[in-house]
Amino acid sequence: MDIQSSIRQELQRIANELGIEVSLEQIQLSKSDNREHGDYASNIAFQKAKSMGKKPIDLAQEFASRFQCEGIEKVEAVFPGFLNFFLKSDEMGAVIEEILEKKEHYGDLEFGKNVRVDIEYVSANPTGTLHLGHARGAALGDSISRIFKKAGYDVTREYYINDAGNQIDHLGESLIARYLELFGIRREVPEDGYHGEEIIEVAKKMKEEYGDKFVQDPDSHLAFFKEYGSKMLLEFIKRDLAEFRVKQDVYTSEKAIRARGGVEKTLEKLKPYLYEKDGALFLNTTKDGDDKDRVLVKSDGSYTYLLPDIAYHVDKFERHFDLLIDLFGADHHGYVTRLKSALSDLGYDSKRLIVSLVQMVRLFKNGEEFKMSKRTGNAISMKELVEECSVDAIRYFFVSRSGNSHLDFDIDLAKTLGSENPVYYAQYTHARLCGILTNGASFLPYDKKGDKLVSKSEKNLLLLLKEYPKAITSACQEIEPYKITNYVHSLAVSINDFYTKCRVLDDADVALSKQRLALVDACRIVLKDALSLIGVSAPERMMSKEKEVSSL
Repeated sequence: MDIQSSIRQELQRIANELGIEVSLEQIQLSKSDNREHGDYASNIAFQKAKSMGKKPIDLAQEFASRFQCEGIEKVEAVFPGFLNFFLKSDEMGAVIEEILEKKEHYGDLEFGKNVRVDIEYVSANPTGTLHLGHARGAALGDSISRIFKKAGYDVTREYYINDAGNQIDHLGESLIARYLELFGIRREVPEDGYHGEEIIEVAKKMKEEYGDKFVQDPDSHLAFFKEYGSKMLLEFIKRDLAEFRVKQDVYTSEKAIRARGGVEKTLEKLKPYLYEKDGALFLNTTKDGDDKDRVLVKSDGSYTYLLPDIAYHVDKFERHFDLLIDLFGADHHGYVTRLKSALSDLGYDSKRLIVSLVQMVRLFKNGEEFKMSKRTGNAISMKELVEECSVDAIRYFFVSRSGNSHLDFDIDLAKTLGSENPVYYAQYTHARLCGILTNGASFLPYDKKGDKLVSKSEKNLLLLLKEYPKAITSACQEIEPYKITNYVHSLAVSINDFYTKCRVLDDADVALSKQRLALVDACRIVLKDALSLIGVSAPERMMSKEKEVSSL
C-alpha cells in the first residue's frame, strides 16, 4: 500500500473513533507546496468541524494526537485547522530501491487484473488517408491502451472497418474514374465521390497489376473496384498508423458482420422496440433520453448507419469483453444515447460501454491556420504532418489536453529545440540524466538507501517518484492521458531544479554522490516509462540549437 493510502486509512479510522462518517474518497490529501510545512496536507478537520460543533484547529489537534502511521515522522495541526504530515527519511528513500529493483515495471498496477477491455479508436472509413482528427484519436486511443495495460487490464486494441454501404460505393465509382483517366478516357469523379491523391495512387497500382483489363466495361466490375480500393487504402492507413507507433490487435469488418447475418439478427431481436412510420422502421430511443426516435430501416429497405453499428457492438459484447471503450469524433455526441439505448433493449449493460469524444485539431504555422477539407484533396493528412514534425512532438501535444477539448497545434512550437517545447524539454531532461549516469560510472555501485537526500529539491523528487502509480491510476480511471503528460512535465521540472541546486558528482563526498546517482537512475527509469505510456521516445542524446548534448 502506498503512503497516501495509508494516511487516508488512518484518518478514516480516527474519524470513526470520533463518530465522524467519512469515506476514503472524501478524505482530501494534497502534496505540500512548501516542504517546511510537511510533505502532505489534509483539510479533513476543516471539513468536519462544523458538523461536530468544534473549532477546526481543535478537531485537527485531536486527529494529530491520535494519528499513528508507519512511515510518518510527525503530524502537525496548524491554524486554522489543517494537518501536515512529514515522512520519515527511510520512507522517502525506499522508493529509490523499489524503482531500481522493478525498473520499467515500477508503477505496474493490478486493479485491472482479469478485466478484459476492448478499446476501439481511429476506425476511419477506408476511403482515403488519415487526417488530423484521426491522428489525435490514434494518439489518444493508443495512449489509453498503454495506460490500461500498465494498470493490469487485458487490453484489445480494435479498428472497425466500415467497408460496406454507400461510402464504399462512392469509393468504387471514384476509383473507376481515376483508372480510366490513366488510359486517356475522361470520366468525372462523382460529386459525392473521393478526390484525394491517394485514389490516383490506388488507380496506378491497379493499372500496374491488371493493365487495361477493366477498360472496356469497368462498371460491371464495380464490386471488384470497391474491394480492391478499400483493401489498398486500408493498407495505406495501417502503414501510416505504424509510422505513428500505433498498431491495432483486431480489425473487424462491417462487411464480414453483414455476411454472417449479424445485422439481420440484431434487427430481429430489436423488433419489440420498433414501430413503422411512412414505410420506415423506427427504434424507440426517446425513452432513454434521445431527442427523437431513430430510423433503422429506410422506406426503400436500406439500413441507416446506426443498425450495423448496433450489430457491431453486439459482436463486441458477444466476444465477452467486460468493458468497451470507443473513441468517437465530437460530431458523434448525439450518437451515444441512441447506441446505448439499443444495447439496453438487447439486454446488455450499457454502462459497460464508455464513449470518449475527441475534438478536432486546428493546425497553425507561421501564425496562420491551415484549413482542412477531406473531400477536396486539400486536407492536411497525418502522413504529411509526420513528415513536417516528429512523431514524438505530435503524440505529446495531441494528448496533452483532454480529448474532449479543442486543440490548437502549433507546428513552429513543436519543432522548437528549446525548453518552451514541453516534449523537447522532457526528452532533453532524460538525455541529461543519461549523461550524468555515464559521467558517474566511477561512483558505482550506487547507494539506494536515500537517507542522505534531505534537501528540498531531493525530497520533492522523491515525492514525485512515489506519486507515479497515483498518476497512472488517475489517468486510467478518468481515461485521460493528459494526466501523464502533466506528470512528465512536473517530473522534468523537478529533475532540472535538483540538477541546478545539487552537485551530483562530487569526489569530496562520494557517499552522497552514490545516493544522488541512485536518485538520478530512478528518475531516468520513471521518466522513460511515463513517456512510453504516451508513445513518446526517450533518447539518450539530444540536439540543441547549438550542438548535440547528452547532459548540460
